[in-house]
Amino acid sequence: QVQLVESGGGSVQAGGSLKLSCAAPTWIFRDCAMGWYRQAPGREREMVATNGNRGTITYADSLKGRFTISRDNAKNTLYLEMNSLETEDTARYYCAACRTPTDFNYWGQGTQVTVSS
Repeated sequence: QVQLVESGGGSVQAGGSLKLSCAAPTWIFRDCAMGWYRQAPGREREMVATNGNRGTITYADSLKGRFTISRDNAKNTLYLEMNSLETEDTARYYCAACRTPTDFNYWGQGTQVTVSS
């Protein structure tokens, strides 16, 4: 069973920053694209950012400039740096790995991010 373990979530005031981490097995970093998604209560899951294993990066248009995805292959860790957080960023953030044509094969349990005004 593949385990993706997220950490770094928490509560922060609007305008603050958080950095999420996702630890995964070595073969995931070698072979797979990875990404961050989020889901707020009552809303559908949405893509935040993806990072292909060859370095291709995509962001949700609304988050460009505030969020940065990166991966450290030596540490088998995917990161999401979030700056200038807004209350609308409140959601559970999930790490995903190994993209398929329509989804990702593996998902973490998520880490909660709460932004207060």
